[in-house]
Amino acid sequence: MRKVFVTGSAGFIGYHLCQMLLDEGFEVIGFDGMTDYYDVTLKQRRQQMLLQNPNFTTHKAMLEDVDGLRKAYIAAKPDIVVHLAAQAGVRYSLENPRAYVEANIVGTFNLMELTREFGVEHLLMASTSSVYGANEDMPFAETDKTETPLTLYAATKKATEGMAHSYAHLWKIPTTMFRFFTVYGPFGRPDMALFKFVKATLAGQPIDVYNHGNMARDFTYVTDLVRGIRLLIDAAPVEPDNPESIPEGDSLSPVGPYRTVNIGNSDKVSLGAFIEAMETALGMKAVRNNMEMQKGDVPATWANASLLKELTGYCPQTNVDEGVAKFVNWYRDYYNV
Repeated sequence: MRKVFVTGSAGFIGYHLCQMLLDEGFEVIGFDGMTDYYDVTLKQRRQQMLLQNPNFTTHKAMLEDVDGLRKAYIAAKPDIVVHLAAQAGVRYSLENPRAYVEANIVGTFNLMELTREFGVEHLLMASTSSVYGANEDMPFAETDKTETPLTLYAATKKATEGMAHSYAHLWKIPTTMFRFFTVYGPFGRPDMALFKFVKATLAGQPIDVYNHGNMARDFTYVTDLVRGIRLLIDAAPVEPDNPESIPEGDSLSPVGPYRTVNIGNSDKVSLGAFIEAMETALGMKAVRNNMEMQKGDVPATWANASLLKELTGYCPQTNVDEGVAKFVNWYRDYYNV
């Protein structure tokens, strides 16, 4: 039975990935700091469900806790590492930037050091579409420039990509960085747009609509996202013998077993259409509080996911109407509203 060490296992994406891996017969060792960035009871509920499976165990510690992380890693003896734990949220990085440096950069370094020391078949780590920053050419491709991040959150994720590439080159650690686009779905984070929209609308309160709704996102349903991660586990990069043999559009490094991969729905959906899908699912209209663009926000994101399909044969496919309805059904059931 292959062992997978998943950081951020009680998080939104981590929970869904662990569940999928357990369903497919993997042994999963979780690692989560259970921070209070948002409602800890939601994290506890996710973890309780995972613990119903005898092939799931977990450790509670912060990535910055070198000794705690090391102890958990040595006990796990993983074949695969999937690093999802991070300080998330674009807007919160304006309020508490230090948390992003400590968790995303220092914490990721601590984990990479363990993979260097003990070895691993494949290291997979989460990045973000936010690294594309001020790029305006869409859809975003992995080979596009990412030198213009607009927030510290994006900058820390860009830094981890560079760190991971150096370790892949120096220590030959097969490494895949996957760039998430706007992820949503059941058990989502309360700070995410759909969660806030549904909560406010059901309470008869207005929703904050930034840039007067003139925004678009590549909304990716969480189950589609974790399916992409699961399939990428089996697509570990191999350093090419001849750099000129790398196919056009492949982000494979010429100097190490390293690759970046977009996981997105390959579809740009307007914020207005997203809100309308929520209104349809709820059977009620939202009151919109139009606001200016927030600092660090971008008007649009859109993934070119052709590399994911080339590597795995898979592309996310849940449309917004279907995915939003699933979230609304979960929300009503979970909060009994």
